[in-house]
Amino acid sequence: MKKVRSAVGLLALTLFCSVILCGCGDDKNTGSQASNGNVSSSEPTYGGSVVVGIQQDLDSLDPHKAVAAGTKELLFNVYEGLVKPDPTGDYKPAVASDYTVDDTEYTFTLREGITFHNGNPVTTEDIKYSIDRCAGLLDGSGKEPLVSAFSVIKRVDIVDESVVKIILKEADTELLPFLSAAIIPKNSAEDHSFSGTGPFEEVEWKEQESYTIRKNENYWGDPAYLDEVTFKVVANANTAVAEMQAGSIDIYPYMTDEQAASMDGIYNVLEGNMNLVQALFLNHAEKPLDDKRVRQAICYALNREEINTIVAGGRGHLIGTGLFSGFTKYYQSDLTDYYSHSVEKAKELLKEAGLEDGFDLEITVPSNYQFHVDTAQVMTEQLKQVGIRAKIRQVEWATWLSDVYAGRKYQSTVVGLDSTLAPKDMLAKFYQSSSEKDFVNYSNPEYDELCEKAAATTDDDEKIAYYGEMQKMLTEDAVSAYVMDPPLLVAVNPKLEGYTFYPLYVMDMAKVYYQHS
Repeated sequence: MKKVRSAVGLLALTLFCSVILCGCGDDKNTGSQASNGNVSSSEPTYGGSVVVGIQQDLDSLDPHKAVAAGTKELLFNVYEGLVKPDPTGDYKPAVASDYTVDDTEYTFTLREGITFHNGNPVTTEDIKYSIDRCAGLLDGSGKEPLVSAFSVIKRVDIVDESVVKIILKEADTELLPFLSAAIIPKNSAEDHSFSGTGPFEEVEWKEQESYTIRKNENYWGDPAYLDEVTFKVVANANTAVAEMQAGSIDIYPYMTDEQAASMDGIYNVLEGNMNLVQALFLNHAEKPLDDKRVRQAICYALNREEINTIVAGGRGHLIGTGLFSGFTKYYQSDLTDYYSHSVEKAKELLKEAGLEDGFDLEITVPSNYQFHVDTAQVMTEQLKQVGIRAKIRQVEWATWLSDVYAGRKYQSTVVGLDSTLAPKDMLAKFYQSSSEKDFVNYSNPEYDELCEKAAATTDDDEKIAYYGEMQKMLTEDAVSAYVMDPPLLVAVNPKLEGYTFYPLYVMDMAKVYYQHS
């Protein structure tokens, strides 16, 4: 058998290094850079509690069915998979203590002595149950996988009480990041008795109010510093700023540039990258957006540099396709300027499409994300210059998930899409109009064929070529109007240290601590 952990780690590290470079070389992504440029050297202390402001409530306590990135980043503290990412982007053993990969077989060794939060030991039966459930293989049901990447899994074999073998239908070099899917007790989904193995355990969920977790005293790895963390839902940006100024919130991420400026001298403001594809996503099932010329006109009408300056203070990284720059060798940077801002070209395309007088466009935006709301507001003014009469419809996050993402009842929307460190996780979101993730209703047989070829090959050069062609299609077809990978601005109580940025969408509270007074 051949070990591949080092190869995967190298890929992830390469991705992370790109994110570091995007931070302008001033160590912003370390989580220790304060707004005044000073890095604390204080020793960590154990104990204490913090309140973290979040823009949305959890969409599910079922770790396998959570859809929203905002939910997954919180559950990262509670649940672990066979592997889990670290701050360098490497995937390290978690519930498993070791693993090997040999073509179509992934073999995992269960970590000795690891227990769930309910006190029960983790068994290979629990691992098989969790992977089978995510792969739609429970009882041979053949259901749609809860983790789409698991469709490549043929079966899960228990070798003995400490070893599990995952057998694939075909080799897949991008499967490892998806094996961070939560390992939960056997049959726990049936009676909703979920339990994890992470550094924190769940205490209480008050819907639309808060989600509280406490330190797992029996954690197998490095223990958390804090005793308790409460994630408080504060959907209104002005309310969040007021609460920070009053000291009732200790940490608040995803701030706008304006909000961050208001915290100067009060909180430390740390800067990283959101690792998202932010765009004006266009529903191809809605007229006139089914016409490529109209979508291209929208792309030309938008001035992304201006959006970046106004909304992100120039800190965002402009993108021109469905991947962000953190994917390094897979990312097509030459597509960034494919649609250089041009009012004239936009008007010409609209005229060709028979829309010389423009048209009405509704932009649906989740109201709890001020960054996206502000982006949409700038867009409406820019679109007005080419005759597109855009109006913003703000909705609650739950409504966005049900109506826009799941129901596809919208014309356009501004939001950010997250991803694991596997390129196919992001690019497959536009795979086939029947796919539940393809909420823009993009349908291109050539794109689908490339997606399948990229998934099947184990040759990295071929993957790079396939993914490159797919990105070009997304750009040339103006599948959506791609804008930027937004900056991640986080306000942190100056008494706290250890907030750490990852090259993907997680919030690791186990590393946060109070400084010695």
